[in-house]
Order: sequence, then structure tokens, then C-alpha cells
Amino acid sequence: MIGTFINVAAIIIGSFLGILIGQRFSTKLRETVIAGLGLFTLGYGLMTFLETANPLVPLGGLLIGALLGEWWKVEEGLQNIGGFLKRLVVRGEKEQEAPSKFVEGFVTASLVFLIGPMAILGAIQDGLTGNFEMLTIKAILDGFASIAFASSLGIGVIFSALTILVYQGGIALMSGLFSQYFSEAMVTEMTAAGGLILIAISLSSLLAIKKIRTGSFLPGLLVTPLIVLMLERFFGA
Repeated sequence: MIGTFINVAAIIIGSFLGILIGQRFSTKLRETVIAGLGLFTLGYGLMTFLETANPLVPLGGLLIGALLGEWWKVEEGLQNIGGFLKRLVVRGEKEQEAPSKFVEGFVTASLVFLIGPMAILGAIQDGLTGNFEMLTIKAILDGFASIAFASSLGIGVIFSALTILVYQGGIALMSGLFSQYFSEAMVTEMTAAGGLILIAISLSSLLAIKKIRTGSFLPGLLVTPLIVLMLERFFGA
């Protein structure tokens, strides 16, 4: 849960900065900072992957997970969740009018901060191992994003921190309940697979080098520890 609290604090601080001084940040400065964060995320993802004891395990988990992700349409599911949240929040607005600036800020920020693999991956890692490094990286990204959002959309962005608290905190708590069933090897290889997903996020969203359907790889986080479990049970690996 510590990582979630850090994430919430970063959004609140970033939102206040956006309201107070956000207009002073040029587009070029924002793009350069995001690129720097993208390079760091790429390096962190690679470093995380290199902790694997058997590279074939996260590779197999990621490939099988990708097949399942496309079959289950995980990427589209995440987008549908975003659409549902937006309709849920704006349904009180008059249909003939555009949503208020407050609502627009809340919805836009919530969708960006929630609908993505890093929120799920970081919360799972935090819940299973207590390691909140990944959520700290996400907090920095969200903090800079909230500056940009709040500078144009106002105070509604701050309240998106509540959705982060409920969503990521809930995932972390649920993961903590199942942590006793995960061996050290299962956590290590799942984290390595997560490192590959982080690399995909960096290349797709932050550095914008190539569009990757990163959501489709999320089932790999479940498949990878199952592969380790099978190897431990049947081959004593």
C-alpha cells in the first residue's frame, strides 16, 4: 500500500503545481521530461528482466499471456472500463451540454492514471513483495502528467487521486492475501515478465517509438508463476 500512497501524494502535489505554475511549463519541456522518464523506465524494465534465473520462463509466460490477452481482448476490456467510468461520472451532466471542466479533469486524469498495465503490475508487486519501486516510477510519471492536466483542466484532477487509492490499493491488498501461495522463484520470474511489459510501455507510450498493445500482455503475469509452479512440481526445478 505504500506505493499507492506515494502515487496519490504525487498526483495531489502535481495537481497543485499545475494549477499554480503549470502554464509556465512549455510543451517542449514537458516532452523532454517525459522522454527522460521513458528512458529511465526502459532501463529499469531491462534491469528487472535481467534478475530472472531462467529467461525462457518469462518469455514463455509473456507469449502465452499475449495469446490469452488477445483471445480475451484485454486491451479492449481496459478501454471499455475507461468508457464505463467516464459514462458513470458524466451521466449527471445534461446531455445537451459538454461535461463541466471539473468533471472533465477528474475523468481524464483518472483514465490516464488507472487504465494501463503499470497500475496493475505495480500494485501486484507491492502487494506480493512489499516492493513499491514500480509504483514510485508510476508516481513520478503521474505527478508530471497531473501538472499538465491541472494546468488546463483545473482542480478536478486532484480528485482522481481517490480513484487511484481505491483501485491500486484494492489490487495491492488482494495480492497481499495471496502472497503466501507464491514462492520466491514465482515472484522473481513474474517480476521479470513485468520488466518486459515495462519496456513495452516505455517504447509505446513514453518514447512513442512503436505502438504496442501492452494490455494484452497482462495475462502473462498470471501464466509466468504457473509455469514456475509446474516446473517445481513435475521437474523439481
